[in-house]
Amino acid sequence: MPQSSFILASLYVALGGAFGSWLRFLVGRGWTAALGPVRAGVFPYGTLTVNVVGSLLMGLVTGWFARHGNTGEGTRLFVTVGVLGGFTTFSSMSLDFATLIQRGEIATAAFYTALSLLAGFGGLFLGLFVMRSVA
Repeated sequence: MPQSSFILASLYVALGGAFGSWLRFLVGRGWTAALGPVRAGVFPYGTLTVNVVGSLLMGLVTGWFARHGNTGEGTRLFVTVGVLGGFTTFSSMSLDFATLIQRGEIATAAFYTALSLLAGFGGLFLGLFVMRSVA
């Protein structure tokens, strides 16, 4: 990939990611406004919402690109990697899982999902442990 193409692709992803992250922030604020801070803090409504909505949107967008043809690499990068990736990385993981399933790689899909969840949770707890040990 030429340097100018890489910079342009990076710009699409960065702008889309910023927008998606802002949308995720708004969803969390919306739940807090709707339920109040105490009730909203009892369950991760915002995270669940962005994971489900983001995965639905990733399916719709990817399906649309598959049916109608991609409107360009910049559009794909902006929407899927940028906006939806910034909104929720779970949507990207869901797409990876679906791609493996559609290729017939069931065992790889199961391994990828289990590894993603276990390693992600493990990494979080390791980070918490390290920081608690340092303090």
